[in-house]
Amino acid sequence: MGSGASSPFKADLLSDTLTRPSGAMREAMARADVGDDVFGEDPTLRALEERVAGLLGHEAGLFTPSGSMANQLGVRLHVKPGEELIGDSLAHVVRAELGAAAVLSGISSRTWVSERGRFRAGDAAFLMITGVGPYQVCTSLVVVENTHNFGGGTVQSLDEIRRARRVTRERGVAMHLDGARLFNASVAAGVPVSDYGREFDTVSICLSKGLGAPVGSVLVGSADAMAESRVWRKRFGGGMRQAGILAAAGLFALEHNVERLADDHARARRAAEAIAEAAPGAVDLATVETNIVILDVAAAGWTSAAFVDAALAGGVRTYAVGPGAVRLVWHLDVDDAGTDVAIDVLTALVRSGPAA
Repeated sequence: MGSGASSPFKADLLSDTLTRPSGAMREAMARADVGDDVFGEDPTLRALEERVAGLLGHEAGLFTPSGSMANQLGVRLHVKPGEELIGDSLAHVVRAELGAAAVLSGISSRTWVSERGRFRAGDAAFLMITGVGPYQVCTSLVVVENTHNFGGGTVQSLDEIRRARRVTRERGVAMHLDGARLFNASVAAGVPVSDYGREFDTVSICLSKGLGAPVGSVLVGSADAMAESRVWRKRFGGGMRQAGILAAAGLFALEHNVERLADDHARARRAAEAIAEAAPGAVDLATVETNIVILDVAAAGWTSAAFVDAALAGGVRTYAVGPGAVRLVWHLDVDDAGTDVAIDVLTALVRSGPAA
């Protein structure tokens, strides 16, 4: 295994949120210079917010305890109660944040269906409704997710994003990037995160997935937008005191754990190729772009629940994302040895199928 404490699993592929701080990251946290962030007095947190804003080409940043809070603050900035956001039907903001936009901010959502969460400017342009006065719900925001979690780590096209940006500017619609795994996209595509970031009004990035920090995300945008979001963060219960301890982990992650994301991608690819060789219908190699692999276990005769249980019996933890689909996610704490175990266990399962 990788950086953190020992895992009860031989290979834990449940999620890249499982990473635990390395010894060096813990030392950085222990040494952090801290203050009360509710009063704006935590120097390490300020340094992290400025660093992330600069990386993404924006004026200011705001640290949040979770990616969902960062997204919901971004959404809140752009959409008034009774207006709508639009995105694809598999988007995290729509599917995995428990209806927060509606519950917390009175925002409605509409979606288009896309293949593997692949963003197409035309889908957004077709769905958005503007200039209809009091007769229909107006579209105020387009949400894009990069990479796309439930799409299987899909890297979004910068050209498509730029096409959408031209349309949204013409129609007065904002754009928010759910960049929880944006650094994975950047490493895979060879595109600086700033190139993605500058195309959006707000961007959220997560520090506690592949980057290996224990807690936290950062929302970036204009200075005025982040000042407003700071107020809403407090209303949402996200005001923090000596949070520089957490920010120090984020700064360490940005310094040490970005380029190594390529290792996660390579291990995911190696495993996918082995599984495809064992059972060609179980994985489409064209869909393996980053650190996430989606297995079609139904093609090997499994239900996802039965497959997850069988893999767990072999020491490999996975995640069911549909009746016949299972997700595997590589991260900082799954090394080459863990990948070898995963390959042995998973190829045996897809090759043999469930016991009669």
